[in-house]
Amino acid sequence: MVEYQQKDHYSIDDLLDIVRLLRGEGGCPWDREQTHESIKSDFIEETCEAIEAIDLKDTELLREELGDVLLQVVFHCRIEEETGSFTFDDICDGICKKLIIRHPHVFGDVLAENTDQVLKNWDAIKMETKGQESYTETLKSVAKSLPALMRAQKVGKRAMRAGMDFRCADDAIACISNEKAELDSAVAEGDKQHIYEEMGDLLFSCVNAARHLGIDAEQALKDSTEKFIKRFSITEEMTKADNIDMKTLPIEKLDVYWDKAKEKINMEENNNDKD
Repeated sequence: MVEYQQKDHYSIDDLLDIVRLLRGEGGCPWDREQTHESIKSDFIEETCEAIEAIDLKDTELLREELGDVLLQVVFHCRIEEETGSFTFDDICDGICKKLIIRHPHVFGDVLAENTDQVLKNWDAIKMETKGQESYTETLKSVAKSLPALMRAQKVGKRAMRAGMDFRCADDAIACISNEKAELDSAVAEGDKQHIYEEMGDLLFSCVNAARHLGIDAEQALKDSTEKFIKRFSITEEMTKADNIDMKTLPIEKLDVYWDKAKEKINMEENNNDKD
């Protein structure tokens, strides 16, 4: 057992001390065994839970989940601090300097009258500070660990800044039809690799269209998935009410229940709008 003073209220310094104790002699065996690689998935999970709290508009849950995200930052920092690589203060120093450098319109004498000018300056400064000498480098720097839709949309946005983009949303939408035709052709050929490539191209074209329409592709798919689950749930409830196991029904009959579920949801939404 390690000695530690119990408090009514703790600060970031306390968190740093607690993680240090957990990782130290006499600390927690599990915490001492962890590496960047062993807990990197936890970082993703905690971040996603914080995002869910934002979606739920649950401020108390968000407070808790942000604490979990902060713990991940401190924990990874402690692993490096043990090797003498960097400290938490170094992290704070780095991000403060980055913010000051990238906001010359606030901390310097650069003028930025609107958001577009701010973003333009930000991109230019980012390229300079990261030593990026080409637009290709900016595309390659988009993290491969991002969700595929999110990464595709970000890559498309950076390509746009280099002039490589559709002229308008209509052109981007038309590309979906072209890619769908190429996918149909690949399916007719029966070539799995070709089908794989064309499916990817079709998805990428959908992301580009979403970007031109001002839609977050990742969020749109997330919401559509939730909508599907809701309709599926009502469909299952209806089949159970008729004493039918839905998996025994042919798809044609399931579609009938599915349409009824869709109608039920639409009616509920219309009633809510009236209220």
